[in-house]
Amino acid sequence: MRASSRFAVGLALAGAFLTGVDAAIQTVTRNGRYLYTADGNRFYIKGVAYQEQGAVIASASNTFLEPSTFIDPLANGTACTRDLPYLQQLGVNTIRAYSVNSSLDHDSCMQTFSNAGIYTIIDLSLPGNGSMDRNAPTWTTNLLDLYIETINVFSKYNNVLAYNVGNEVVIQANGTAAATFVKAAARDVKAYINSIKSSALVGYASIDGDATWLDPLANYLSCDPSGSNSGATALDLFGLNNYEWCGNSTFQASYAGIEGQFAGYNVAAYFSEFGCITSPPRLWTEVGALFSSEMSPVWSGGVAFSYFPATSVQGQFGMVTISPDGSTVTTSSDFTNLETQYAAVSPPNSPSQSNAGSATYPSCPQQNSSWLASNTLPPTPNFAACQCLENDLSCQFTPSTSNYTAIVGSLLDYACGLIGQAGGSCSAISSNGTTGQYGEVSGCDPTIMLSYVMSDYYIANGANAQACSFGGNGTVNSKAPSSASAANAAASSCLASATGTSVPTLPAGALSPSSSSSSGSGSGSSHNAASVVLADARTLMGMGVLVAAAIASGLWTIA
Repeated sequence: MRASSRFAVGLALAGAFLTGVDAAIQTVTRNGRYLYTADGNRFYIKGVAYQEQGAVIASASNTFLEPSTFIDPLANGTACTRDLPYLQQLGVNTIRAYSVNSSLDHDSCMQTFSNAGIYTIIDLSLPGNGSMDRNAPTWTTNLLDLYIETINVFSKYNNVLAYNVGNEVVIQANGTAAATFVKAAARDVKAYINSIKSSALVGYASIDGDATWLDPLANYLSCDPSGSNSGATALDLFGLNNYEWCGNSTFQASYAGIEGQFAGYNVAAYFSEFGCITSPPRLWTEVGALFSSEMSPVWSGGVAFSYFPATSVQGQFGMVTISPDGSTVTTSSDFTNLETQYAAVSPPNSPSQSNAGSATYPSCPQQNSSWLASNTLPPTPNFAACQCLENDLSCQFTPSTSNYTAIVGSLLDYACGLIGQAGGSCSAISSNGTTGQYGEVSGCDPTIMLSYVMSDYYIANGANAQACSFGGNGTVNSKAPSSASAANAAASSCLASATGTSVPTLPAGALSPSSSSSSGSGSGSSHNAASVVLADARTLMGMGVLVAAAIASGLWTIA
């Protein structure tokens, strides 16, 4: 380790960027399978993961040691100014942020990085309740709203390269049905981005895996289910978290296989993470291969993991350590080795933009034993329809505790169990990515799903008020229809518009992209430079315990 003696110089340099004229950072676009800057030069992502790790709680259900909280890396202007000289020393042109809080002020960090010519790749998901649950995936209003609110906040910045709609949602063959929800998210996010005339790309970051499911996953996320060569549901940028190159390896030993797998890929691809730690020290010699003429026909660079310390099942990552008071950066050999390797590369400026070819979107892979995803995607979640439904439901979820995220899943299990015992089913709230069947309420957030199921049980029991109690968590809606026929008619009327696809719109109360405030004074409490657990109605997701409800009814499945 070597303590930095350049921190004061770095601050002065960063200050110059902050006070100087805004550098004309160029727009990056995709032509075919390659990225280009506005001047026509090929663009390679020379990046680093830039996210302090939140709290990690090891458990049987958290085998990847994924954090349950997060620290927004783009909301602390002082920290971004502190780190800028080191990012410049590394020679990076892109940072990847895994979790951001849309209610905070990001102006200082984004301007600092823009002035320095540094782009951002922003993951739209959040730890825990703000992510697509790989074990019980759904695509619902609360997650869509979270995504487009984040895009809305960042749309005013000129250095957003891409938004990731997911990270390692699919991790094995028997979970590939989750890809239907990832693809639906890409479709709706792309529609929203186009509607606000943003140039940002739509991406996904995949775990590396066996070719029997990784190949169809990549192809599925860039295919056209309609067979009309449309990119409406396709990614622009496929990321692969690849750690195959360990120590001083070779292209043939570590990358030849993956190079062959993606040789004919139709959209841009990059290594969304790289940097094996199992054979220390990290020499980063893979950088020379990744940016070489041997790999540039397929790959557009990569993101080294990780600038900040990060604990994983493989061990400890990180290139720098930050002093307890946050003022001093100390670099490691990981840092200096990567600096050396990044400085040495000069990737080919080919093919030219005019020779890159036009985008093509092939037909989607067919289902088999290792690829389960249907080519029928869930509809665009419709907030207005779900809100209408909630207002007309006879029994509404009114939790007796403020920490209602802890009880929604168990109440859904319980309510669906009761309905199943009576011969009914919870198919209306189910989503099945294998069969391509999606219940009419499956796009609503889980609190509305719960109210729907509670109402079903309440009406089936003769509108007995006791049947709406659910341990004091339900309240009879006196304004709602009380008969089954009237309730069904009201629900059908509300949900008539909740089918098919549409361009998402901002949730009520959100500012439009042109009027986004930079005050960061959103309704959430301030979390600047602090860990935060998001568990509110906006980000509430499946909670992972919904799977148990499938036992209550053969028709109620989440795949």
